[in-house]
Amino acid sequence: MSSTKLFIIIVLSLFLWTCGDNPNGKKSSFSITTDAKNNTTALGETIKLTIENPKNKTITNINYKIDATPIEENFKVTNLTLGVHIITAKVTYGETTEETSTNLTILNNVAPKIYSYKILNEYPHDITSYTQGLEFHDGVLYESTGQYGKSKLRKVDYKTGGVLKNINLGNQYFGEGLTIMNDNIYQLTWKENIGFIYSIDTFEKTGSFNYGKSKEGWGLCNDGKVIYKTDGTNKIWKLNPETLAEDNYIQIYTNTGKIDSLNELEYIEGKIYANIYQRNGVLIIDPENGAVEGVIDFSPLQKLVKQHQTLDVLNGIAYNPDTKTIFVTGKEWDKLFEVEVFVK
Repeated sequence: MSSTKLFIIIVLSLFLWTCGDNPNGKKSSFSITTDAKNNTTALGETIKLTIENPKNKTITNINYKIDATPIEENFKVTNLTLGVHIITAKVTYGETTEETSTNLTILNNVAPKIYSYKILNEYPHDITSYTQGLEFHDGVLYESTGQYGKSKLRKVDYKTGGVLKNINLGNQYFGEGLTIMNDNIYQLTWKENIGFIYSIDTFEKTGSFNYGKSKEGWGLCNDGKVIYKTDGTNKIWKLNPETLAEDNYIQIYTNTGKIDSLNELEYIEGKIYANIYQRNGVLIIDPENGAVEGVIDFSPLQKLVKQHQTLDVLNGIAYNPDTKTIFVTGKEWDKLFEVEVFVK
């Protein structure tokens, strides 16, 4: 079996789960059932909801919602993000109203396209850099690296690999993803629950921010208005550009299930490109609903770099708007690859 086929099978063979619950913690006289197998459906499908009434209460009214949006007992799954949603029903009988709920998992309705790539150029990359974040700004490459005692923020001449500017993080921090917006550099740390803000001109630290809702700090990117953040799960968090608070998130799904271990991010022409940790692959994601629209298998690149004891996986994807090409590297790789991607 080819490495590409194996990679696609690993990515797309995913575990689905749903569960039911009563949000107020009290046992309800009722329960919701759907005609969707395992309470899992896809965009564009129509779902029929039914209230199970084992005590034969005389029901006078039922109000359904998916999350906070009212729906009918027969509703078409449109204009919703992918992933797990909560369907609630307020059931009235006599003078009493009870609430019950269940989960519904929404998948994409099409399979991701499979992309390949062509190597355009190879450039030197610092083999000691445990790459965590990579992004271009005004034709210059910026890089965040990890490992306790070795984490740093760098400005790099990508053609020569020369370091133009460098600052080291404190030994207590494990550097993670970075992104640049409004002349600020934003850099995450892994488990320290803090991100740093720097001036792009001076690298002076101008502030910091905490993230309390997400699990950890992994990858960052932005669309010029919103900062997107991963935490190693299947969620991409949307950060408020003013407060950097985690306002909400999208869940990343294919037509078969969720994809976990989302890592380094890059925003490219309206789509989010996301590394999958330990898979040497990149997803192309719709930032509106979390649908995986494409999959790129970059695993052959790891064989083209110097093989050494601490060589790790692909991590680092950056788009250069000047060349309109994508650059990828990995953790302690000695090469930076400029590539062109295309549908197979």
